[in-house]
Amino acid sequence: MFRTPLRLFRTLAILEAVSWTLLIVGLLLRAFADLPIAATIGGGIHGFVFLSYGATAVLVAMNNRWRPWPAAVAIVSAIIPYATIPTEIWLQRTGRLVGEWRLEETADPRDARWHDRWLRWFLRRPWVLAVLIALAVIALYVALLIIGPPGGRH
Repeated sequence: MFRTPLRLFRTLAILEAVSWTLLIVGLLLRAFADLPIAATIGGGIHGFVFLSYGATAVLVAMNNRWRPWPAAVAIVSAIIPYATIPTEIWLQRTGRLVGEWRLEETADPRDARWHDRWLRWFLRRPWVLAVLIALAVIALYVALLIIGPPGGRH
């Protein structure tokens, strides 16, 4: 399904934009139709997709060896409504989403770094990687739910 970094990143970038729509609609329903549950549901979905997109941006940045600037732009784009779509287009046009998953070591000296060895190990076992990322996202999501929403509870 996600045979390339481009497909995974594009899918999560689109889902992040859709989740912004759910959040905004939920906020509007809370404000104008007195349906606070709509904001809770929209916010919950958006929060989970937001964290998943961030994890995906980090994974693809590591795999494709992005410099810090494009990685930071990709991660920060999730904070601005709908910015993940133009960010994905920019990353695609600049060649940063080109290529396959790096499953094997090459002659490139960067492949000898400790985290690249772990990355290749996990990429060769995508189910293990998916479960670990999902567990990390869920743990962070639950921790953030316990802390509470931005601005506090009203």
